[in-house]
Amino acid sequence: MDIGLIGFGGIGQAFVKLLVEKKKYIFEKYNLDLKVKYILKSDGGIYESNGIDLEELAEFINKKKSIKEHILWKENLKFEEMIQNNDVDTLVELTSTNIETGEPGLTHIKTALESGINVVTGNKGPIILKYKELKEIADKNSVKLKVGCTTGGALPSINGGLYDVAGSEIQAIEGILNGTTNYILSKMSMEEVSYEEALAQAQKDGIAEANPSLDVLGYDTACKIVILANVLMDANIKLEDIEVKGITEVKLDTIKESKKENEKLKLIGRVYREDNMVKAYVRPIKIKEDHPLYFVDYKNKGVFFKTDSLGDISIIGGASGTRNAAASILRDLVLVKSLE
Repeated sequence: MDIGLIGFGGIGQAFVKLLVEKKKYIFEKYNLDLKVKYILKSDGGIYESNGIDLEELAEFINKKKSIKEHILWKENLKFEEMIQNNDVDTLVELTSTNIETGEPGLTHIKTALESGINVVTGNKGPIILKYKELKEIADKNSVKLKVGCTTGGALPSINGGLYDVAGSEIQAIEGILNGTTNYILSKMSMEEVSYEEALAQAQKDGIAEANPSLDVLGYDTACKIVILANVLMDANIKLEDIEVKGITEVKLDTIKESKKENEKLKLIGRVYREDNMVKAYVRPIKIKEDHPLYFVDYKNKGVFFKTDSLGDISIIGGASGTRNAAASILRDLVLVKSLE
């Protein structure tokens, strides 16, 4: 498999290191030889026609050096040049998410698919905005579009819905899909601290970003619910179709009341069929011990499928972090190969 990687932030760098670590295992287990020929950023990149020496590159970035200092770095090496060279069969697209326009990832993904190149991405923006269009282009050109990393990283929510409930109609999906908010609510419950104290600790531990708005206001979960609905339930919903309420107004007293009743307050994203329509919401909900997601605490995530013929199926776990997100990209690459 000849790969072009675009985007070289934390996940991109973790992906390179993981390929070095897993190279022998992947080849022996799946007979899959992964060659990264391009690593591109917005202002240039590196290219090696026979495959970049990833061991050397991993050592290089471990020394905290910028990829722009690498001997192969070429200013103004463009994505368009990779497309014109026609020497990759798979694009790994890891540029920053833009949920308003999807760019630049949307153009990268669309162009690659139109050029007969498989795409594996962790970029939510293009998938939220244009999944159906992109899937149609992929099908028309007999290539794969894999988006497993976009809805919980290591949690196999997309792939579980695509493969493990195949042949059964999904009637509803519920998920705890954001590790930051789940950590905050768990900390409030377990340690009886306020929202502000729990958020501050999450930021100190590197779990919450300095500006955690997308997480705590519920929009990260909403983005993932849009993707799950459109990929797995053949819906065509948009972010503006979802009722979204985050956790910023959750009070410690509410948490304490829930504990007294053996309930937990969780930020739940739900999409479901009702009256021949697909509806969705994100909001804090009290759940009882018999709920499939009751024991999903701290940074853990989980997803729950209600199906018409297989019954109820839950998937829980999947660590959060750049290495784990990179592992979900590798998982999709293996699936691209296995589905040929």
